Amino acid sequence: MSHAIHASGLVKTYGREVRALDGLDLEVRSGTIFGLLGPNGAGKSTTVKILTTLTRPDAGSAEVAGADVLREPDRVRRSIGVVAQRSGVDPEATGRENLTLAGQLYGLGGRALAEHVDALLARFGLADAADRLARTYSGGMQRKLDVAMGLVQRPQVLFLDEPTTGLDPEARADMWQEIAHLAAEEGLTILLTTHYLEEADRLAERLAIVDRGRIVAGGTPEELKGELRGDALQIELAEVPAGVAPDGATAGGARGAEGSSNGHASQVLAGIPGLREVVLDGRSLRARADSGAGALPGALAALEGAGIHVASATVARPSLDDVYLRYAGRAFGDADSAKAAASGNGRR
Repeated sequence: MSHAIHASGLVKTYGREVRALDGLDLEVRSGTIFGLLGPNGAGKSTTVKILTTLTRPDAGSAEVAGADVLREPDRVRRSIGVVAQRSGVDPEATGRENLTLAGQLYGLGGRALAEHVDALLARFGLADAADRLARTYSGGMQRKLDVAMGLVQRPQVLFLDEPTTGLDPEARADMWQEIAHLAAEEGLTILLTTHYLEEADRLAERLAIVDRGRIVAGGTPEELKGELRGDALQIELAEVPAGVAPDGATAGGARGAEGSSNGHASQVLAGIPGLREVVLDGRSLRARADSGAGALPGALAALEGAGIHVASATVARPSLDDVYLRYAGRAFGDADSAKAAASGNGRR
């Protein structure tokens, strides 16, 4: 098979208001690590649930390892391993018992299963803790056990749904190394969902950026960043003191003054030759230039000349955050924050 995963026009709605997927299309080549990158609530986990037969789409179709997820769900399940966001480890069983049970659920047993369990424990550095209760494991060890359980039936396709969420930096780096080794040494197809930009950039051979249930951009990380010519400028505007307008005169309200100042700042930058794709987000101004170092002094001078004060300014090479901003019209972190706020208000 040239493609291990193929999905077309996936739609999934929860209730009357939440459209988790809105016509999502996806193709994943066999033997690659493919990243689904997007903020929380973008539709990544819903996509994984459909592809792993845990939920049905309202519309669209999908195949995994050559089997249709709706017509041949049992065949799909025999071909995949799944590591969900929430750990599937039984804390009151040992590492060895967790792996053995996972194998038995797939009809495995006997000496072959015992040897395979030993090999997985050794591979993930869990051999010394094999006979300890899983509740005594660190977060990183439990996550490694989760991945080992997903591999116990030797799948063709492995789904990793936010595999490093909640891990400390050292444990996250260890997990990245294990994922990279799995693809390189086992020839597995791995679909990785993540909201960590660095994780997608480091691991994925190809990736798709998901926003509001749709794929808004796709390609290799370098291809996507290469579409953005030049450098990224980010300028943080100074906060306008309460009751003071941008020019120092008394104003009726700080919010109105600050909004006026920020809008004027966007216009000032848009008028500077060599700057393009000027985007205003709160007090953050973003723009692109062929030479960021050459354009920044002129941009700062223009803003100061217009009576607009700057708190900080940076120049950087294109990142996946810049790619997301270009296609989604908002910064990646802001999209994550917006979803978190919505969840806090009781919305899905």
